[in-house]
Order: sequence, then C-alpha cells, then structure tokens
Amino acid sequence: MTGFSFEQLRRFPDLEADNLYAVDATDRLLLDEADLELARSAPGDVVIIGDHFGALTVAAAGRHHLTGIRVFQDPVTGERALAANAERAGTASNYRSHSLDRSLLDNAKLVLVQLPKSLAELRELADLIARYADPAVTVFLGGRVKHMTVGMNDVLGEYFGSVRASLARQKSRLLVATEPQRPTGKPPFPVERRDEGLGLTVCAYGGAFGGTALDAGTARLLSHLDRMRPGAGLAIDLGCGTGILASALAKTRPGVAVIATDRSAAAVASAQATVTANGLADRIVVQRDDAMSQLADASADLILCNPPFHLDTSVHAGAALKLFEAAGRVLRPAGELWTVFNSHLGYRANLQRLVGETRLVERGSRFSVAVSTRS
Repeated sequence: MTGFSFEQLRRFPDLEADNLYAVDATDRLLLDEADLELARSAPGDVVIIGDHFGALTVAAAGRHHLTGIRVFQDPVTGERALAANAERAGTASNYRSHSLDRSLLDNAKLVLVQLPKSLAELRELADLIARYADPAVTVFLGGRVKHMTVGMNDVLGEYFGSVRASLARQKSRLLVATEPQRPTGKPPFPVERRDEGLGLTVCAYGGAFGGTALDAGTARLLSHLDRMRPGAGLAIDLGCGTGILASALAKTRPGVAVIATDRSAAAVASAQATVTANGLADRIVVQRDDAMSQLADASADLILCNPPFHLDTSVHAGAALKLFEAAGRVLRPAGELWTVFNSHLGYRANLQRLVGETRLVERGSRFSVAVSTRS
C-alpha cells in the first residue's frame, strides 16, 4: 500500500460523530515508538491487541508491508471497522483476527497493546503474553496518561522482568515490557463466584465489566422478572455482560428460550461460562453481535437491557440509543423491552420514540426501570 493516511480510517459500524475519531494520540505514539521493531519484524511476528478501529493494524501493514499480523479486538464493532478500513487500504490479507488465546500469542516477538481500562483485563493479557510469546518478546502498551496508574506497572511487574515508561506525548504514554516470566500455574481467568441470593454461579474473564459482582442496575431488573411479558417464547438479554440476567430468567421461567448477546468477546466468554456453570447451556444461546444485527425483525417477545451510558471513556447516550432502536426492530408487536438506566438520563422520551408506549415501573434516586411495549 502506498500513500497511507490516518484520515481515511472510519469508526463504522461503531458510532460516528464529529467529535469521535478512528485514531488517537496513543495509536500514533505506539506506531512511532515501535517503528524500528516493526521494520525488523518477519511475517507472523507481530500481535496487536485492543486496536480500536484498525489504525495500528492498517498502518503496520501499510508502512512496513507486514503480513501474518495477529489481532485481537474485544468489541465486534472493532473487528468490523478494522475489516472495512483494511479493505479500503488494500491490506485485508495482511492480518487475521484471533480469539484471546494461545493461537494469538504463540511465539510472538512484538506485541502492541492499547492499554485496557481495568487491572483485571491487563492481568489476563499479561499472563497470556508471558505464558505463550517468544522469550525475547517486546511489548509496547499505550494509554492516555489520565487513565494510567501505578497499579498497571505493578501488574506488569508480576509477569515481566523489565517494565519501563516512556516520556509522555500529547497526553499519551507507553509502558514497555520485556523478559517474560513464564507462568506455570493455572491461568488467572475466568474467575467465579457463587451468589447464593440468586442461586447462580457467576463467571468472568478479565475484560468483563464489573467482574463477578452483581451490578446495581441489573439487580433492579432482576426484581421485576416475574412481571415481564407473560407467555414470552423468546427473550433476549441485550448487552448480556456475564450472563446474569439471561441465566436468572432461564432458571425462573423454564418455558422461555433465551439469547444472550453482547458485542464484547470478554462478556460473551464470561456469559458462556456462567451459562455452563449453572447447567443452562441447553436453554440459552450466547452470541457475539452488535445490537442484534444477526436477529430477524419482529422475532422476540421480550428484551432485557441494562445499557451502557459510557462510550469508551466519555459519557455518551449514543450507545444506549443504538440498542433501543435495535430493540424496536427485533420486538414483535406487543413485545416488551425492559430497561434500567440512571434516573437523571431521562431516556423515557427516547424509548417512546424508538420502541413504543413506555411507562416507568420504578423510579429511584439512582436508577429507573422502564417497560416499553412495541406498537
């Protein structure tokens, strides 16, 4: 590829807006600092983790004509954005998407990472890299300075003999890790916790939001399970996280078939582990998807949703509205969407417009629960 430009990159099918970008200062810093190592790399040497929309992968392939790049992106929207950007750039054959497992990291010599938000997710990545990568691997991990903590250095220090920090540039900084200390025990994830109140075992991988804890919003939805769409045949846990809602619904209402869906690979892996741990694998189908894009119009009787109110690190309503719009499409007439949200967000008007008649069944100082009926 010649004439590569970051300006040609898009976020689609993720949300797009004038103030949302497909490349950031951390992408640029990672590529600049790893430039020499990228230029020296042979086919199959390079692994890229957390590439938001493909900037790292497309640039590495285009600038250095690298092939055999292995990539892991947690959100399926990131995978789809990378595929579209690589196709436009002529580098679609230069990389392959992988799951977060040994095949991603086996004998890798150079790893570029967009630092994850949580220390648990970082620990999972550090363990896998140290466990499977080449002993001479160099790992460049980049993030925004305001989101980086000393705890990240500490986690990396458990798995690598050398960890150093770069100088900051445009409010981004790198951590560079070398000398992997081979873990010999069982991988630290998934973790599991028995919730006696729910009668469920909850499982979580490092990247799953909230780990094995019961989110307060999810708890509010759970308190209304017995009121949701009597006689429902198909129910969907939209944005399922670790699968608590799907599992509780399947357990309490054995006549309902359940689909648990989330765009996050960590969430889907966690939900599948939760479903299996509770003996519900024959009742619940777990899917990685973006806003139910694989599900047919007017196919579901009931949708449960605890939507995100953050987009990356910013408060943004777009992610929730995308899910509400999808629910309006997938629900059958008279089908119900039950959702919970922070009371100050005032989503009722949006739900009324995108789904149908909406009433609040609970309004507290923190959370509101609403039911919207498809017209």
